[in-house]
Amino acid sequence: MDRTAQLTARVTERAFAYDPPPTAAPEATPAASPATEALHRRAARVLEDNWRGSSTVPSHSLYPHQWSWDSAFIAVGLRHLSPLRAQTELETLLDAQWGDGRIPHIVFNPSVPLDAYFPSPDFWRSSTAGRAAGAPRTVQTSGIVQPPVHALAAWLVHRADPGLSRARSFLTRVYPRLAAWHRYLMHRRDLGGGGLASVVHPWEQGMDNSPCWDAPLSRVTPAPARSFRRADLAHGSPEDRPTDLDYGRYVRLAADYRDRGYADLPVTRAAGITGRTGVAALTGGTGAERLGGAGAGVGFAVEDPCFNALLIASEHALARIARELGATGTARHARAQRLTSVLVDRLWDPAEGMFFCRDVVGGERIPERSVSGLIPLLLPALPREVAAALVRTAGGEHFGLGTATRLVPSYDLLGEAFDPHRYWRGPAWFNTGWLLERGLRTHGERERADALRAAVLDLAGATGFAEYVDPYTGEACGASGFSWTAALTLDLLHSRPGHAVSATGARTFETSDQGVRGGDRG
Repeated sequence: MDRTAQLTARVTERAFAYDPPPTAAPEATPAASPATEALHRRAARVLEDNWRGSSTVPSHSLYPHQWSWDSAFIAVGLRHLSPLRAQTELETLLDAQWGDGRIPHIVFNPSVPLDAYFPSPDFWRSSTAGRAAGAPRTVQTSGIVQPPVHALAAWLVHRADPGLSRARSFLTRVYPRLAAWHRYLMHRRDLGGGGLASVVHPWEQGMDNSPCWDAPLSRVTPAPARSFRRADLAHGSPEDRPTDLDYGRYVRLAADYRDRGYADLPVTRAAGITGRTGVAALTGGTGAERLGGAGAGVGFAVEDPCFNALLIASEHALARIARELGATGTARHARAQRLTSVLVDRLWDPAEGMFFCRDVVGGERIPERSVSGLIPLLLPALPREVAAALVRTAGGEHFGLGTATRLVPSYDLLGEAFDPHRYWRGPAWFNTGWLLERGLRTHGERERADALRAAVLDLAGATGFAEYVDPYTGEACGASGFSWTAALTLDLLHSRPGHAVSATGARTFETSDQGVRGGDRG
């Protein structure tokens, strides 16, 4: 029996890792169809092919290292094949954590040639430039972060095989690291002073090329094109990738952050820019000098709804982990609920029915509709009217979910910058589809969740587990054999249609032994 066959054989041992709701009888569980079993085997093969011994690369070609939020999503799927490997995936990532608590967005494989990916380790220079921030000496990483979905992944991985997890002291070992990660984001990255974490680079939010970044990036002087080489264009059409101008701005921001020793500087008000929340002075100096003299960039700091929603969801999960380890978790649940209120206060627009990014430098919300503004549907403590409005917006003319589009697009269908194929400026991604499917179930939208689940599974199989797809046609875009697409396919295959969030999923947000928020209501 080959390795993939060994992994897929586990499907009959644990039919649903999201446990069926208590009202469902075990005999009601349907048997897997031949088509489902074939999709399961194909998804498992992708994860096996992309496994590198201690972690999984996102794809064979374009992404040859370990990526932070990719690994979290990958672990969510891997737990159905090998809980041990899912634990190892997260442990490998956490082994590269910095002393200040940040989890870097890339952990570099030293056996991969430097020219295989840019920015490469010699650009980031983590062990030297990041020394003051506690960068590890034994592994090379980037210096920026990605969305904090890790505690949620760790909790779900534990639930897949609690016996193995306890025997290996998995949660005991990862909990302090995850707690340090959350402290870093809540304290070092509260650059706007309002209680939300800020991203200091578009790559940190994960939706790299979103039109949400166009206005903040316009203040950044791009690095000269001759100063970097774009490895991504060797694997995709230039028409589908960020422009050279945008890429030059990405490089400038990353280089400036590196040259500051990856320090997260406090918020001040600078001359020449006004706004309700002040200015993040990210380039050193004081006043207008911080905003740049000749050729200097203004800096970039944005409060993003998806990034903060995932932090809140993971804070709920961290509370569950604390309870598993013998603590109450009460303070963490309370913090998550408080952050939900802050998210609504700062980023919710009731007139538009969705959340918007806030430019910390300019102090105003960014009037661009992206899928990021729908992801807070994942949160169980959202006010009922906010959740209902998000559902309407997802199915309305700007995103067309269930009517015009098969999966939710990454950007407003009616926006001037919409492009169904260009990176994060319109295409639909499977991880955001998975998050919204969970959110719909959390708020009792079972039929819509079932339809989205079916669409994700259909398109994942039809496209060979594509990186992303045209939201209208489902045409494959980007890399094929993409790991988080395969992993989240596995997770949906192990979840049950026709129900709200199952017991395992709902208990991630549980605040007491008797009360489960958002689990089976509606």
